[in-house]
Amino acid sequence: MFSYCTDPNALSGLTWLSCYLTTGKHMAFYFSFGTVLLLLAITAPVALLFGFFGASAARSHILPLRWFGKTYIALVRGVPDIAFFLFFVIALDQMIEWTRHKILCPEWTEPVRQGNDFVVCQAAKMPLGSAPQWVHETYGFTLAVFTFAIVFGAFAANVMFGAMRAVPRAQMETAEAYGMTRRQAFRRILVPQMWVYALPGLGNLWMVLIKATPLLFLLGVEDIVYWAREMGGSKTSKFTEYPHGDWRMWYFFALLVFYLCFTRISEIFLERVMKRLTKGQATTGGEAQRKAPA
Repeated sequence: MFSYCTDPNALSGLTWLSCYLTTGKHMAFYFSFGTVLLLLAITAPVALLFGFFGASAARSHILPLRWFGKTYIALVRGVPDIAFFLFFVIALDQMIEWTRHKILCPEWTEPVRQGNDFVVCQAAKMPLGSAPQWVHETYGFTLAVFTFAIVFGAFAANVMFGAMRAVPRAQMETAEAYGMTRRQAFRRILVPQMWVYALPGLGNLWMVLIKATPLLFLLGVEDIVYWAREMGGSKTSKFTEYPHGDWRMWYFFALLVFYLCFTRISEIFLERVMKRLTKGQATTGGEAQRKAPA
């Protein structure tokens, strides 16, 4: 990046460090922090959407829909996250390629399953082998986001299901007595009040989601854990022009500071949202605010 960085062997001290920290691969490391934040920014609302529909299905009066909602919640919550991540990404990827294979290569006669190998025609590869690198990275990131959203959507559905049941039934009966349909009472009475009861659980779930982002590394996405391990290690080929000892401890220490700062900011934000939602409500938080001035 700097003009004096042309010959790393002639550098020393802070000059060497300034060149080392501004190489192209370090820029990729810094960019990977944005990848994590982008994952959170996309996954959180999608998981919340999955959770809302999952909770609504679980309390539906239509039996098949209620079974579907409860099965979704129980199935995903009952499987360890790491096992579900590794299974679902592979299964989803193979399902997409198998569907494309059946559509694009109807003349193919060989079996797709050949021993331990999953073989499809070249046109069915997802993404194509000739696709640029950014397409491969975007595809992997999209699969990761979808997997994260399904997993944390199930946990969010369980939280919202409990929050919906926490809203006093008398309020729903009063709404129906005033002539509201079941759907109107759900939208105007239940959903607005449900968030007050759901926010503590959703806040905890947000913290768990933050701490789960290193699983991107296991899904093949070059995230901050990948780059910290590669650049901090002394036996990787990432920085042959800047040889150094085993610095992984310092790179992972930087990740520790990042996650601690980010979770602290999240805690402050969630506390403010909770105070705003519980103001005037007949909940523990609302009662605490009412009694505070006294």
